[in-house]
Amino acid sequence: MAKMRRKGDLPTKTCATCGLEFAWRKKWAKDWDEVKYCSERCRRNKGVPA
Repeated sequence: MAKMRRKGDLPTKTCATCGLEFAWRKKWAKDWDEVKYCSERCRRNKGVPA
């Protein structure tokens, strides 16, 4: 069984669109290196400056 981790211990990144920091999520486990946006909304609005 996997050991529980606190959210503060998880890796973080800065969103390319809004500039907010976001934490690792289990659904991004396989492609964390390619994740650039914190949400689907930011991904859709990637060309619009914040």
